[in-house]
Amino acid sequence: MNAAIARARAQAALTDLRPQPDDIAADAINGLSRTPKSLPSKYFYDAEGSRLFEAITRQPEYYLTQVELALMESRMPSVAAAVGSGAHVVEFGSGSGRKTELLLEGLEAPVAYTPIEISRTALMDSVTRLGQQFPEVEMLPVCADFTGPVPLPPASRHVQRTLVFFPGSTLGNFFEGDAVRLLASMRGTMGENGRALIGIDLDKDAAVLDAAYNDRAGVTAAFTLNLLARLNREIGSDFDLDGFGHRAAYSRERMRIETALVSTRAQSVRIGERRFDFAQGEAIEVEISQKYTDASFAALTVQAGLEVIDGWNDAQDRFGLRLLRPR
Repeated sequence: MNAAIARARAQAALTDLRPQPDDIAADAINGLSRTPKSLPSKYFYDAEGSRLFEAITRQPEYYLTQVELALMESRMPSVAAAVGSGAHVVEFGSGSGRKTELLLEGLEAPVAYTPIEISRTALMDSVTRLGQQFPEVEMLPVCADFTGPVPLPPASRHVQRTLVFFPGSTLGNFFEGDAVRLLASMRGTMGENGRALIGIDLDKDAAVLDAAYNDRAGVTAAFTLNLLARLNREIGSDFDLDGFGHRAAYSRERMRIETALVSTRAQSVRIGERRFDFAQGEAIEVEISQKYTDASFAALTVQAGLEVIDGWNDAQDRFGLRLLRPR
């Protein structure tokens, strides 16, 4: 490890609140006890899951990341003007931090950066790199599940405004009630003077959406199945990865991609002392990816005590950034 990397790691004061094996096992048992069976998508993101997701973002069918990056590059001056100077940026689910680079580079004199990320490896890799690029920005990483309340580390310098950053259309992975609760949590994090910059994937042709979540290289399928591999490794379950397959399809009625792991045969899976039976063709629901119109997104924010005050779309209206404030 060279001196610059060592300094960056030392300067990033990690708050570690990541889920423990008992928490993961309890969530898995709870989900598989339901009808239909389900598993939380937040557990996709161990080190391997984070690596696979980064690979997904580079697949030709997966337009979301490249479109959002291009949108941020082209509209960052307008975003920076709307946010103002001296912000403490709080990112929910930081991933690799490629979009964060554009944000921190484009904002006027950001004071601090707090990524909240469930994968410790992805978190520290991102913060180390960003700490080297932006030595004037205080790095305050938190390893935690951002879907619950997370205490925000205070910056050592004065902050003009808290900016919650939630790119990538991750909000679309939450059912409506959970999305409203998450937005309300963001409202609490940002405070009365704060703002939230959120990425939303816009409703579009079903063929484009189905292709994006079923890439020909099979990277998305590997990412979905890695959830079972993680459970086997961390909580001692005995999922047979060859006995499940990836399925993702767009529901026009609900305006969302619905992703599941489908049992390819009748089988039984053990978690601790519990055993769960699967019929051939039975699905485990693992994720949704909600798509929005301006009207549907605005209605969601109102329920959380927020309002849209600005927005930017790419030229083809595939993806949007929306700036929110407390109502």
